[in-house]
Amino acid sequence: MEIAENYAALMDKLGYTFQNPRLLENALTHSSFANERKARECKSNERLEFLGDSVLGMVTAVHLFHKETGPEGELTKLRAALVCEKALFSYAKELELGKYLRLGKGEARTGGAERPSILADAFEAVTAAIFLDGGMEAARTFLLPFLMKELSNHRRLHFKDYKTTLQEIIQQNPEERLDYVLTGESGPDHDKTFKVEVHLNSNVIGKGRGRSKKEAEQQAAREALQLMGYGDK
Repeated sequence: MEIAENYAALMDKLGYTFQNPRLLENALTHSSFANERKARECKSNERLEFLGDSVLGMVTAVHLFHKETGPEGELTKLRAALVCEKALFSYAKELELGKYLRLGKGEARTGGAERPSILADAFEAVTAAIFLDGGMEAARTFLLPFLMKELSNHRRLHFKDYKTTLQEIIQQNPEERLDYVLTGESGPDHDKTFKVEVHLNSNVIGKGRGRSKKEAEQQAAREALQLMGYGDK
């Protein structure tokens, strides 16, 4: 009961209440703390970190598979961006995990509670602890808000306006005309997929799919640019 009380505020931040709070305590135990104690019952979070890495990768991959329409290579890049150390560090900072870490005296003195690698590892360990305590759905519910926020940030920072780029290229020949044609839509109103073709005069030069018409048009323009030799490097 005492362990649960120690981490009550953190569990509020996590949005998850542990049935076995010792799992959370273990997730927050750095190897420097465990090594100082040298007690059999005091284990570091390294094994949980190992498991958490896999749980995080699976939840991220499933989410991207269902919500993103890009090819495998693009999904791989997105997954890497969502689970890299920088991203995990930001998730851990949002939860203020540093306040709850159990660190050895030397590690604490040298700023271990703010070190990106330690905080990123702790986030993975906490993910594993939630998975072990409540199952995959509990882990997914915990992770999705972080992943969706980071995905939104990634898109904003890396967005390319393919339509404008294509238009600028085509405008070099005033007689050419670009048109975007909606060729199909499927799915329920809250989760539609749109298909679009981009025509140069009467010729199809690109096709795209997206969760909105604008996204589908951007993907069609992107394909057209790639066929014309202006694709992403």
